[in-house]
Amino acid sequence: MLANRVRKRFKHLSRRFMRQKIEVFRLYDWDIPEIRAVVDWYGGHLVIGEYMRRQSEPQWLPEMARAVAAALDVPMEKVHLKARWAGKQDGQRYERIDHTNKKIVLSERDLKFLVNPYDFVDTGLFSDHRDTRQMVREMAAGKDFLNLYCYTASFSCYAALGGARSTVSVDRSEGAIQWARENMALNGIDPAANRLIQAHTFDYLQSARKKGLRFDLAVVDPPSYSTTKTRDLTFDVVRDHPRLLKNVVSVLRTGAILFFSTNHQDFQPNLGGLNVSDASEITSRTIPEDYVHKRKTIHRCWQITV
Repeated sequence: MLANRVRKRFKHLSRRFMRQKIEVFRLYDWDIPEIRAVVDWYGGHLVIGEYMRRQSEPQWLPEMARAVAAALDVPMEKVHLKARWAGKQDGQRYERIDHTNKKIVLSERDLKFLVNPYDFVDTGLFSDHRDTRQMVREMAAGKDFLNLYCYTASFSCYAALGGARSTVSVDRSEGAIQWARENMALNGIDPAANRLIQAHTFDYLQSARKKGLRFDLAVVDPPSYSTTKTRDLTFDVVRDHPRLLKNVVSVLRTGAILFFSTNHQDFQPNLGGLNVSDASEITSRTIPEDYVHKRKTIHRCWQITV
């Protein structure tokens, strides 16, 4: 059942996406209730995950992988298995599962990004936001752009190539910032006008406010949960997003646009206390066709005008 579904989906999507130079896309996401899997195409590689539960059988994920690989004629050395656990997990979701340090270059439209399907559950590129990135690019000309929780800075690459006057990308992870630097170099982006900063988001916002820095366009896509053990800090997007967004708005110019997104499945927005002129949910405009799902929403997204 899984092999047939993936084969049909690949035939439906691949030709059009290849014409658009989109090499990363979703083929399956728990569409069949009995098959708790997610299957993503990465330019000839397959990333196959199982939504784990306590009663999961260890042989089930490899069996699914073999079936999908055979259906798409992909050799097993290009098949990457991931166990996906729901909930907070105390940061385990982001722990390494291997240490190959291998990255492959894949295209998204006229941009290129390094992805690592080997070492982490997340590969370095969240393809469900490819259309949101394009929206940012179309708004970026002449703007000062801020990207918080930037991860590997794919949004910043789009903004820079859209003609942004400057970009600032902030992430607390040294590894993410180095990866972002590699992505910018890969796309020929000038490091002088496109800064990468390793810092906690709230620390950076406090510093930016004191320095009088202001931005015209921003993206905030925080994790659902995070813990900073060295400082005994926790972040919960449901609890903390009003405080986060208030701090972001404080460094935006009047008329600035802020995109706020979360993939928390039970998120309830509390945007009423923001000093903004408009806050509209645009989720339906930001989810590509391969991520549309009957039973769940891969992310939610708001466009906020200061």
